[in-house]
Amino acid sequence: MRALFQLAPGDLLRDPSYRRLWSSILTSSFGNQVMLLALPLTAAVLLHATPVQMGKLTAVELLPFLIFSLPSGVWLDRVRKLPVYVVGESTIALVAASVPLAWWLGWLAMGWLYAAAFVIGAVNTVAGSAAQVVLTQVVARERLVEAHAKNALATSGAEVAGPGVAGALIRVFGAPLALLVNAVLLFGSAAILRNIRVHERRDHRPDAHFWRDLRHGLRFVAGQRLLLTLALLMAIWQMCNYAATTVQILIATRTLGLSEQQVGLCYMGMGVGTISGSLLGRRVSLRIGPGPCLVLGYAISAAGWLLVAVAPANRWGVAAFSVMLMAFSMGAVFIFINFLALRQAVTPEPLLGRMTSTMRWLSLLAASPGALIGGWLGQHAGLRWALAFAGGVSALLALVAWRLPLMRELKGLPAPETEAQWLGVEAGPGYLPEGEAGT
Repeated sequence: MRALFQLAPGDLLRDPSYRRLWSSILTSSFGNQVMLLALPLTAAVLLHATPVQMGKLTAVELLPFLIFSLPSGVWLDRVRKLPVYVVGESTIALVAASVPLAWWLGWLAMGWLYAAAFVIGAVNTVAGSAAQVVLTQVVARERLVEAHAKNALATSGAEVAGPGVAGALIRVFGAPLALLVNAVLLFGSAAILRNIRVHERRDHRPDAHFWRDLRHGLRFVAGQRLLLTLALLMAIWQMCNYAATTVQILIATRTLGLSEQQVGLCYMGMGVGTISGSLLGRRVSLRIGPGPCLVLGYAISAAGWLLVAVAPANRWGVAAFSVMLMAFSMGAVFIFINFLALRQAVTPEPLLGRMTSTMRWLSLLAASPGALIGGWLGQHAGLRWALAFAGGVSALLALVAWRLPLMRELKGLPAPETEAQWLGVEAGPGYLPEGEAGT
């Protein structure tokens, strides 16, 4: 039995710093499973939110990404990332705890949920980017796909057990009180993260200028054809993702008539999909290449959304709903382990913060419109039409992406530019030492 759980020589989990990072991800993932169900169920069941209101709730959480992503990238390149990550986990825990407090005081309304969603989005904008950079400070670049796959495996463990437990907690205590469990787990995650050993390079430039550094980050991404292509493809897929996410809980509770606990059991399908994607994703990526593997993820998630769009409102529909969640999470793992590894592999360390924030900003530009489209279609055309929109556009996206030679022929991780190459982007007028500006 001991041999069954023994780590292979050279396994990333043998590294103490990565093991603590992985444990933190596992802990916070369990908490996030509670929030994933409790927050929308509070809106849909307790506050009787309409599809349009559900769309607004999702859009409000995404709004900070559009406002703060670019400036936060400049700031992150000047500060230590790990403390930002730790404070972010703690802040979201406090926001989660505020919902049951408002419910107990009789203040809970959609306005409160909108405010909570905005703060969560703002924290995720900054701390989420910091978390992605922290991984590159713990793990060597050539092992980033492996690290992202292991991180997805940690998430999948929470997705298998978490929704069932979350559904039971919501059923017994109610959705608002269940968020207290989320708060405790996120505080635990923050405690695990503290003082992890990271290898961080920060260049202190006396002539640093905020707006110039912001332009340099944008210019670096704009000058990378791979990064621009990845951002455009991801933006379209995120539009589909959030159109579907907006109506999923409403389909489960109103079309399929599921209770809170039954919804939680269905969401365990996400864990099955994430485990499958985590175990297969790295192998598939190594076999066919990160570009084709990413495109395959678009197609898998599209198939899941289209399945529920045409499924009947009976037990077969419930089964299709679980399969949809499994297909989505498996497809998402295929997408993200390659998307994140590719963009991190090509970027020099001093630009990682700005690249990460710029890419998140670009890839989420269409997410808020997607949520609003999903809500509008759900209210005016029917909930299934939102899923049909998401599945149809994602399937078309997979076809178009496959026809792009840059994606179809991308068989390995690119090497980062050398410092001499990116210095031309980083350096603006007046940056070069005196005497070198004219060379």
